[in-house]
Amino acid sequence: MAGTCIVGAYNTQFGSFIQKNKETGEITDTKSIYQLMDEAIRGAVEDSGMAPEEIDAIWVGSFAPALFTNQDHIGPYALESYPEAFRFKPAQRVEGACASSSMAILNAIYGIESGRYKTVLVVGVEKMNLLKSAGVTHALAGASFWPTEGGTGMTFPGLFAEYAKGYQKKYGFGDEQLRRMLASAGALMYRNGVLNPLAHFGKGGPSDKYQLFTADAIMGLPEEKNPVVAAPLRLHDCSLVTDGAAALVISRTDIAMARKDAVVEFAGLGHTTERMAIADRENMHELIAAKKAVAQAFGEAGISSKDLKAVEVHDCFTINQLLCTEALGLSEDGGAGRDYVAGRFSPGDACPVNLSGGLKAKGHPVGATGASMHVLLYKQMLGKPIGAARAAGVPDVTATLNVGGSAVTNSVTVLRRIK
Repeated sequence: MAGTCIVGAYNTQFGSFIQKNKETGEITDTKSIYQLMDEAIRGAVEDSGMAPEEIDAIWVGSFAPALFTNQDHIGPYALESYPEAFRFKPAQRVEGACASSSMAILNAIYGIESGRYKTVLVVGVEKMNLLKSAGVTHALAGASFWPTEGGTGMTFPGLFAEYAKGYQKKYGFGDEQLRRMLASAGALMYRNGVLNPLAHFGKGGPSDKYQLFTADAIMGLPEEKNPVVAAPLRLHDCSLVTDGAAALVISRTDIAMARKDAVVEFAGLGHTTERMAIADRENMHELIAAKKAVAQAFGEAGISSKDLKAVEVHDCFTINQLLCTEALGLSEDGGAGRDYVAGRFSPGDACPVNLSGGLKAKGHPVGATGASMHVLLYKQMLGKPIGAARAAGVPDVTATLNVGGSAVTNSVTVLRRIK
């Protein structure tokens, strides 16, 4: 089975790329899904140093482009970045909710491992802000189990609030104790995000404007600035509705070794699927399926959590940041909240969490999130960080934990620098 490496990577600016007429409510697109895709694809191919003709196949991760932009069948649009070089190449869209582009990455890797392809392209993209809040909520609800969740009015904050309540009950945390734990995790993301020039909540953004860099600052916000969305989760426990794209060029290891001065390999992969309805799960205080995906990836890579030097985890909500941290073994079960309160996982830690600012601050264009995790870790591992850097030196072993839906689709990758 051929080894696979990242040989090129690019992340667009993340943000809300619209103009809204306050009087009429009319929304005008200022950076389209097509422009985002094209920028990311061209950036990744140029970063790889390869000619576009060397790309054998293309995978596009996107969750709900038809609902968000009226453009379904988005995969073939990737050809337009290099129409002469890419025309007639296989291109397809992959959907896995918020893990769509991680699913695209896995499928691309399998294509290389099969021997059919040598070098492939993956792009993740989502354009979410053309819809008003009700439209976004409806689109995202399609990633839940519609008959008993989305179709009955349950939202994703509501679904993850069930995890927060289950976690609180299991470990006996008081309301204020849990709130401080969640706020501590969110504050770390805001501190990291303000250093990331590509982040949705970056320098000059709301988190910077209000200096939301400590748990006390978040907890001290007036109720109207941080209302309860789905108890116990508040507004600042939730990730952002974001437009953006990220892309990777992935190649066989022998090709990467011959052509690149620095090489980062996919050392281990994990992919598990949980039952879709939360009512069918054993408990709501841990990410059962994510832990199994971690075990798969760590086993394949021959590592443990102690080997990790940086990770990007799926903090769609602050409670999931805690649960992902525990799933990776960086905290003991029930201990992540205390660890965040104690100041762990900052850039000065042995294994920082979400140096990018995570979904909470970098932003969460759902179809682009998995690819973006890989892009930002890859840059860290080359010693070319975008934004915050690991204080203890360039990381040589890292991992991503990306989930789709209410932790239904679970993808874990271990990355290792081998040159």
